[in-house]
Amino acid sequence: MHDTLMPARALAAVSVGGLLLSGCASSLTPAADGAAGLRDRVPPAVRKAGVLRIGSYLNYPPVDFRGSDGAPAGLDPDLANAVGKLLGLKIEFVDLPFEKLIPAVQAHEIDIAMSAVIDTVPRQSGIDDNGRQANPGVDFIDYFITSSSLLVKAGNPAGVTTLDSLCGHAVAVQTGTVQAEIATRQVGACSRSGQKLDVHLLGTDRQALDEVAHGSAVADLNDYPVAQYNTSAEQGGGFQLTGGSLQSSPYAITLNKQDTELRTALAKAVDQLIRNGEYDKILDKWGLRTGAVSSAVVNGGR
Repeated sequence: MHDTLMPARALAAVSVGGLLLSGCASSLTPAADGAAGLRDRVPPAVRKAGVLRIGSYLNYPPVDFRGSDGAPAGLDPDLANAVGKLLGLKIEFVDLPFEKLIPAVQAHEIDIAMSAVIDTVPRQSGIDDNGRQANPGVDFIDYFITSSSLLVKAGNPAGVTTLDSLCGHAVAVQTGTVQAEIATRQVGACSRSGQKLDVHLLGTDRQALDEVAHGSAVADLNDYPVAQYNTSAEQGGGFQLTGGSLQSSPYAITLNKQDTELRTALAKAVDQLIRNGEYDKILDKWGLRTGAVSSAVVNGGR
């Protein structure tokens, strides 16, 4: 990990505070709830079912993926299992395409989503870029600070260093992501400078990486933890990061806006994991300590 790209916990707490300026709630007051108290906060219907169904796109290591045994692995599954243990709930993952996660939460087809979903005000409100109510929106519980990164082929043959240096080229991104929005906005910036930017919207980040590897695109724009993971020797060392950190944002548990009781129970469980040290152990396991937050925050995204 590069400390110049991601803040340490003390700075991450400041970043979260800044994000709260546009959120509808501040960090939750640390609760005195023990495990029994937390379980009492789980909505009766969920407690009776004994299962929390979590939607996740399990193809995004090291955050969400399937391990060698086929079981869900990564930051989100480990954190979800720790939360489930506190709340006395079995965790059941439902593998869905990323762009289907928020609609599935809104339709109550799953209880929550945990899949490197970035908390943003448009996703909270459901209002699109044209000011129209596109969907009901969702609520978020923020638990990790990430950023967007440019990932290029090792050696950076196209000399990409900034978003502006993408102009005149093609960039590959996974559809439905914040990075797709960043790339789409950059099309306008390139056009104003008299250059064209082609944005290749792809179903998976793996497809985006393949385009960079084969030269169909000069860069893949994705989340820092995933971009950094793909530069490792274990992944073949075929890629490198460039351009520093872009647009820090929180990963968040995603809930239906009607599920306020479940939101409270989950937020308090995350807070307890932060206080008891289990949260840090999970981040350390995946080499992600630099994205740590000091408390769970409801709807803190911008």
